[in-house]
Amino acid sequence: MFEMFHELFEGFALGSTNSTCPAFVDGPNICLPPLKVPFYFAMRQNLFDSISDNILALAAPIVAYWTMSLFFHCLDTSGWSWLDKYRIHESKEVVSRNRATRSEVIWAVIVQHTIQTLLGYYWLSEPPHISASRCMMEMETAGKTLVQLVRWALGTEAVEYFLEPRGAEITHWLYWWGMPAAQLLFSLFIVDTWQYFLHRWMHSNKYLYKHFHSVHHRLYVPYAFGALYNHPLEGFVLDSFGAVLAETVANLSVRQTMFLFAFSTMKTVDDHCGYSLPFDPFQMFSGNNANYHDIHHQTIGIKSNFSQPFFIHWDAILGTRMTRKDIEERKRKREDKTT
Repeated sequence: MFEMFHELFEGFALGSTNSTCPAFVDGPNICLPPLKVPFYFAMRQNLFDSISDNILALAAPIVAYWTMSLFFHCLDTSGWSWLDKYRIHESKEVVSRNRATRSEVIWAVIVQHTIQTLLGYYWLSEPPHISASRCMMEMETAGKTLVQLVRWALGTEAVEYFLEPRGAEITHWLYWWGMPAAQLLFSLFIVDTWQYFLHRWMHSNKYLYKHFHSVHHRLYVPYAFGALYNHPLEGFVLDSFGAVLAETVANLSVRQTMFLFAFSTMKTVDDHCGYSLPFDPFQMFSGNNANYHDIHHQTIGIKSNFSQPFFIHWDAILGTRMTRKDIEERKRKREDKTT
């Protein structure tokens, strides 16, 4: 048996000094202090008394979509000349080159939002009861798992060396920050992977492109509220089901799901906004931004830049990435051949 961690969680207590000491199998006892909840977590069953978290998770992406789209629509119609240098295309191109009317786009998005809401309503289960005691039990489990993993990977001496003086801090960070962040990053990876390979398949398969994905490419010049302009079946499989799949595989809580749905929606809208803005936080998030995705909507790049909506690793790994520099190089080579 290891020696007991002396005051392992000392310094994390707020308020009462009572603690619980769960016994570990073949390991030390860890004395947990009263729960210290980080700023982002609300110790209540629902964030709003009159709205369940499940309903809020379903409403969040819709509210995010139309709010952010309205913001970019206001930019489009503002007439501010200083925006011209950030526009990827001239405003007149939206009307002259796109083959879908604004009303067609709006109705298609409404249909997709209806489908994704129904899917989410039947998919999301009621969240477990939120309480301090439940959080403490889960933190105890996290601490126990941490000890077992360190002992398995590094041996008994490492457990005593690393965890005895700082086990409380590590366990607290893992439970409230490390594991939730890892779950969310994993969910983003799942969404990217799902969408990359399905998206690429829809371009390589002539039937799928002609009957389904070509609908989205009727917007040769993308704009914000056209981000989810798709064939309904494509919208269901590529976007809605992909998000639900990520939520399930990553085992997200309802509030993490709320964040994933809203964040991915806002990122998708931003990727179709038509602006390359240096101060846009979504465009600073990764190289997969409005400029990157716009290349895919052009004839020269339609067989490239399949990654969406977060990162570009699949394009980079599988050789389907195209940049503005690549386009200029291709144009230069064509000009050289004609001269």
